[in-house]
Amino acid sequence: MFFIEKAITGNEAKNINTTEPVSALIDFYHAFNSRDLELMSNNWEQSDEASMSNPLGDIKRGWDAIKEVYSSLFHGYARVYVEFYNYTIHHSGEMFFAVGRERGYFQLGEQKINLAIRTSRTYRQTCGRWHQIHHHGSIENPELLAAYQKAVFSQKI
Repeated sequence: MFFIEKAITGNEAKNINTTEPVSALIDFYHAFNSRDLELMSNNWEQSDEASMSNPLGDIKRGWDAIKEVYSSLFHGYARVYVEFYNYTIHHSGEMFFAVGRERGYFQLGEQKINLAIRTSRTYRQTCGRWHQIHHHGSIENPELLAAYQKAVFSQKI
């Protein structure tokens, strides 16, 4: 198994070959870090099969529910930045999943929390391109998780 240490931030040069799994990951982090809901929508599968389990303890099922999370985050006062690193990509036919870590920060006003998240993303190829079908993220440090949840739940993002 080959671990990729170079972080994906979304600022990488666009890969001409969009059939490569890494292109879908670059597109996701570009959409997330630039707070672009349209690009995020293009990255996710637009179906009830899509699901997201995030560090706040929530499970969202279906693109409409997932979209609400991103919309709230992108249009809120908080700034969240993450990059994907120390990951592996497992590819089989019309599906792939990536398993790794995210680092970054959550900032609301003067409060800034450095994030460390275990992350997996699953994609399925439909209509000639990759679409995210599942995401799971978890914060393994209990103190960091508590601080992050407190910051998010106690203030309007």
